[in-house]
Amino acid sequence: MGSWTLRAMNRTEDTPPAWDERTQLTTFLDYARDTVRAKCEGVSAEHARTALLPGSPLMTLSGVVSHLRWVEYHWFQVTFLGEDDQGPWTEEDPDREMRIAVDVPLPRLLDEYAEQSARYRELVAEHSLDERARRTVRDGLHVDLRWILLHLTEETARHNGHLDILRELLDGTTGD
Repeated sequence: MGSWTLRAMNRTEDTPPAWDERTQLTTFLDYARDTVRAKCEGVSAEHARTALLPGSPLMTLSGVVSHLRWVEYHWFQVTFLGEDDQGPWTEEDPDREMRIAVDVPLPRLLDEYAEQSARYRELVAEHSLDERARRTVRDGLHVDLRWILLHLTEETARHNGHLDILRELLDGTTGD
């Protein structure tokens, strides 16, 4: 299902290889990222684009993967590094990253997410967990890198629950 060999996936073990704070935080984020891939494993192209929830027409496997990819982009590159926002969303279409995902093959979305995750692993390794974001969040605070890692772990884990539900509804696949 693509080139997810950028980092060995080992979802059977979420225990970090070292007990320092950085390793623990990054291990849990990587575990959540790997779970995204596991939830999408073996899904058909049609199922990847299928929206099953009447109240959430953008909630597809492809849409969730694209959303997670772009959420990480926004937190690391726009908020933390202060770069200009080049994301796919617009004021008229704030959920565009989910809408356009149905036109992109799921393996490509997963590969882009994996490649980006590898870059962000390097970014995290190069910065202090105490370093503050260059841009503020909604309440005007400059969060630190530690907060961003925790937030992304929570966000990814929450969306893994959505992937769980979608996958079971699509083809009956369940599991961790």
